[in-house]
Amino acid sequence: MSLLRVRAGLGLLGHGWQCRRTWQPLICTARPIVDMSYSHHFVDFQGSSIPSSMKKLVVTQLSPDFRKAVTLMPNEPVPVPGDGELLIRNRYVGINASDINFSSGRYDASVKPPFDIGFEGIGEVVALGLSASKTFTVGQPVAYVKSGSFAEYTTVPADIAVPVPLVKPELLTLLISGTTAYISLKEFGYLSEGKKVMVTAAAGGTGQFAVQLAKNAKCYVIGTCSSEEKARFLKTIGCDLPINYKSENVSSVIKNKIPKGVDVVYESIGGEMFDMSVNCLATKGHLIIIGFISGYQTSSGMLPVNAGALPAVLLRKSASVHGFFLTQYLSEYKEALMALVKMYQSGKLVCEVDYGEQSPEGKFTGLESVFRAVDYLYTGRNIGKIVVELPHLVNSKL
Repeated sequence: MSLLRVRAGLGLLGHGWQCRRTWQPLICTARPIVDMSYSHHFVDFQGSSIPSSMKKLVVTQLSPDFRKAVTLMPNEPVPVPGDGELLIRNRYVGINASDINFSSGRYDASVKPPFDIGFEGIGEVVALGLSASKTFTVGQPVAYVKSGSFAEYTTVPADIAVPVPLVKPELLTLLISGTTAYISLKEFGYLSEGKKVMVTAAAGGTGQFAVQLAKNAKCYVIGTCSSEEKARFLKTIGCDLPINYKSENVSSVIKNKIPKGVDVVYESIGGEMFDMSVNCLATKGHLIIIGFISGYQTSSGMLPVNAGALPAVLLRKSASVHGFFLTQYLSEYKEALMALVKMYQSGKLVCEVDYGEQSPEGKFTGLESVFRAVDYLYTGRNIGKIVVELPHLVNSKL
């Protein structure tokens, strides 16, 4: 039995579905009929009624200040899944440094407010369009990468939804942070046993995966971080040389410990850290830019780097710098995600989640806490991927 929410004019009933009304929900069985009836409620797999309205976050003005750019909408319509779409009740959503790049309009200048925000989520299918029922079922756990995850419910095309064994925040960490590390290192890292790999912001959401993937390739891994607590965490995931840049000079440590320089840098900070990383490259070394978080909160989006000297430094070392933007490598995405999930399930990969329990106001729970979670990310105190839980009352019966 498929459970569908039907809207007048949507056309789903023209596909041979007879709908009989059981109080508020619509339960559909296969019998031809022309019926354009409409209900504001439908049944989910727990037997609780999905409301007609929900909370979600919307960008209402462009700004790198997330609190200024984004508004919590308390009474938005729950979206209706079209043919080939799933309606997902979000249980966990991920926080990314680039959330403020999106809220400031840097990714697509043609998009004007208001628009939805949030890149990734994991939850359960609670309703689905007709053709989506061929591959998904109500109650199935799924994860996805799609704009608009900062909402209690999100519609997602079935062809981009990823079935997962359980609704676990650890699996959410792999969707963007894990795949960014996996694909970029595969494409531009040229990893092999004995190579020296430096990961900046190594204890963060994506840095943790770059460290572990490099160790999996039997490399020697250096990880920069901002506290002794983070340095201890990095040791637990195999980092050979954690460097606390708040108390140590990274360049001096590299010169003393690795005088020939590092073969690969996985760089996400920008500014002075980028310049230092370029100077630490070995002959024929590679630097991969996956971000430059130090400048995201500025009006320009980046801090200045010594770009004038860059050509000479690279030429002298026969070195290279590569940019990596995940959306341009979607052809590699599925294979990367499946490989990471397999590693996690076999115990070969730690997916560290930061729920904000050490933040001043405690664990990030509910859409209201997304604002705190973004602030927390930019304090640089998180260890692992920051995740916000969206609790739902699922035991209410019709």
